[in-house]
Amino acid sequence: MEIIAYLAAALIGISLGLIGGGGSILTMPVLVYLFGVNPLLATSYSLFIVGTTSLAGTIGNFRRGLVNIKTALLFGSASISTVFLTRKFIIPNIPKTIFSIGGFELSENMLMMILFALLMVAAAIAMIKGARELPGSVVEKRKPHMGKLFCYGLAIGLTTGFLGAGGGFLLIPTLVVLVGLPMKEAVGTSLFIIALNSVIGFTGDLGHFSIDWVFLAKITAVAITGIMAGGVINRKIDGGKLKKGFGWFVLVMGCYIILKEIAFN
Repeated sequence: MEIIAYLAAALIGISLGLIGGGGSILTMPVLVYLFGVNPLLATSYSLFIVGTTSLAGTIGNFRRGLVNIKTALLFGSASISTVFLTRKFIIPNIPKTIFSIGGFELSENMLMMILFALLMVAAAIAMIKGARELPGSVVEKRKPHMGKLFCYGLAIGLTTGFLGAGGGFLLIPTLVVLVGLPMKEAVGTSLFIIALNSVIGFTGDLGHFSIDWVFLAKITAVAITGIMAGGVINRKIDGGKLKKGFGWFVLVMGCYIILKEIAFN
C-alpha cells in the first residue's frame, strides 16, 4: 500500500507538469485514504506539497518564457490574501461537529471530504469539457477586466484556503478567456499563481497544526520528481489530449468519496 501511495504522489506532480492543474485534486485523497492523514491536516499538507511542487514547475516554465509575472501578481493580489486569512482565522474555528440530526452527525472531517469531492466533480467536468486551445498566433491579448479578475481571485483563494486545492482547473480557463494568454503560457502562469497561493496559505497554518516535516518532505520530493517528469513529457505530448481521460478518472474518484463519506460512515 505504501508503494501505491508514493506512486500516487508522483502522479500529483506529473499531472501538474502535463496540464498545469488537476494534481492538487489528487493530493487530498492520496493523503487521507492512502497515508491515513486527518482530513483537516491533509488540507494543510496539500497546500505545502502543491505549492512547493508548483514552484518547482514554475522555474522550468519561467526559463522558457511561459510565465506572465504581471498577470500572476495582478490575479494573485486578491487570491493570496484570501487564502492566508481563510487558513489563519476561519479554518482553526470550524467546530468538530457541524450539526447532528437523529443518528446522523456531520463532522468537520466529513464536511471537508464531501466538499472536496464536490470540487473534484466540478474539476472533472471542466477537464472533460476542456476548452480547445487556440493557436498562439491567433490568441488575442486582452486588457484584463479588473472586476472579474478580482472576483475570480477571491473564488480561487477561498477554494485553496478551505480545501487545500490549487484551483488550476479554474485558473487556466480564466487566464485564456479573460486575459487572452496562449494555453502553454496560461499553464505556466497558473503554476506560479498556485505556488504563491498555496505556500502563503500554508504559512497561515503554522502554529495551528503539528507538522510532520520528514513525512511532508518525502511526499513533496516525490511530487517534485513527478512534475519534472511531467514537464519533459509535456514537450513531446499534447497534455490537452490526456486531460479528458484524467477528468474521467477524477470524476469517478469524486463520486466514490461522496458515497464513502455519506453511505459508509
